[in-house]
Amino acid sequence: MAKLSKRARAIADKVDATKEYEINEALALLKEFATAKFAESVDVAVNLGIDARKSDQNVRGATVLPNGTGKEVRVAVFTQGANAEAAKEAGADIVGMDDLADLVKKGEMNFDVVVASPDAMRVVGQLGQILGPRGLMPNPKTGTVTPDVATAVKNAKAGQVRYRNDKNGIIHASIGKIAFEPAQIQENLEALLEALKKAKPSSAKGTYIKRISLSTTMGAGVKVDAGTLANA
Repeated sequence: MAKLSKRARAIADKVDATKEYEINEALALLKEFATAKFAESVDVAVNLGIDARKSDQNVRGATVLPNGTGKEVRVAVFTQGANAEAAKEAGADIVGMDDLADLVKKGEMNFDVVVASPDAMRVVGQLGQILGPRGLMPNPKTGTVTPDVATAVKNAKAGQVRYRNDKNGIIHASIGKIAFEPAQIQENLEALLEALKKAKPSSAKGTYIKRISLSTTMGAGVKVDAGTLANA
């Protein structure tokens, strides 16, 4: 087992792993922990009361955070005609069809999000083995396969986060930067929780949002008392 650095040990020692902290206290701890020399992200893990083995209980979607993520997002759009012009006007970084597919096949993927109009899926569908493992494959559930590509581009640029539970029923997402004001991080977290509640599978029984934990890129996880949050 690897030894913790002095910094990591000092951080871990300040967190009571058995305690759920009020949101204000949790955010204050995150601020205290954030001593890395780069702009650390604030990440959340939400344990959902679902059976991830059942396809009808999987949770997947996207939502725009009110204060963005603090990250610059590059967007590629597969579309043509008037939609191509609309995508460019909305701020897309690269727009194309077969020419864009050729770049992907060459490994030239200088983008973070891929959007496609429905008529472009004949091209995008051939790229599944490349885009899929990178989490870039467009999907209607996340709003990235849509006839309204302009809105999809604007949402991605505005700080849209995509979420999907892992095999343990946990949602992992980045909800901002530690440099954000605490209120901004809380608003982003509550917006994500609201989206998750709307996406609750009808077959999921019992407590839906079971546990919430916040952390920074280099910091320890801090459990949050859901009772101190809206939408939890």
